[in-house]
Amino acid sequence: MESHERLSAPLVLEYPFTRTTGPVIGAFLTGLREKIVLGIKRKDGSVLVPPTEYDPETSEGLTDMVEVDQTGEVITWTWVQEPRDQSPWDSPHALAMIKLDGADTPLLHAVLVDNPESLKTGTRVRIKWREKTEGHIKDIEGFLPMEGDDD
Repeated sequence: MESHERLSAPLVLEYPFTRTTGPVIGAFLTGLREKIVLGIKRKDGSVLVPPTEYDPETSEGLTDMVEVDQTGEVITWTWVQEPRDQSPWDSPHALAMIKLDGADTPLLHAVLVDNPESLKTGTRVRIKWREKTEGHIKDIEGFLPMEGDDD
């Protein structure tokens, strides 16, 4: 039986390029730095938040950025009792799909409540901004239930 020498060679996996955020996501992130939320208007008049460069149904390029409100409604949510190590939140919280007023699609973010009994589908919420913003989705620390929304 012949013995074969095993051949090997080092492999370095590289990605020698950078990607810019582009005009749509760049504008969205700049808006967050200024504590405003931008969406993008589709041909049918509906507004996508977060904005996308292309219509997800027609693939048409989108460019008409519009400001939406900083308040909205919890569409659906789940409770996170023990956040993972890589989570931006270190205490229990809700992760929710939140449809901001003026938007037609929901945004995924945290609702900062102490327990799951403090939240329900349909709860009105508002953005809680970080004190220092830098143009990143983390500029939104989370959402808080709006006062007077208890029933």
